[in-house]
Amino acid sequence: MKKINIRRLYYHVSHKYFTLNNVVIVIAFAIAAGWVWGSLGVMQRNYDLQKEIDLKQRQLELAQVETSSLQLEQRYYNTREYQELAVRQDLGLGLPGEKVLILPPNTQAAKDADAAFATTKTADVVQVGNFQQWVDFLFGNNGKKASGSQ
Repeated sequence: MKKINIRRLYYHVSHKYFTLNNVVIVIAFAIAAGWVWGSLGVMQRNYDLQKEIDLKQRQLELAQVETSSLQLEQRYYNTREYQELAVRQDLGLGLPGEKVLILPPNTQAAKDADAAFATTKTADVVQVGNFQQWVDFLFGNNGKKASGSQ
């Protein structure tokens, strides 16, 4: 009985599903799927190549900006102003009529006073949150806090 059911199923499937129209549709679908897959691959490759081109263009623009900056720097080094500053700094020369005042190095007491002044200045800074800054700005309290009358 099972052989008859298998034959019947085989006959039914082969005549209902494996027709010429269905085979043509499956082949057409396979060709379309292959074409879509290939198109997606080409689009991905083009996208990657475009990213490389954009990167190379940014690098070219950066190199051009650096080149122009170096050209400007080179032109500055050739000016009279730079040459005068270099002579003043390196050789200690000045213009006629100028006098140079040479001060002795700082003493340890002066260095300690500078260090104490720097630490007291940084300690006076009060951190205010972003929200409080906006509230102060919107209600006009910035001037009051700056003058110290609050």
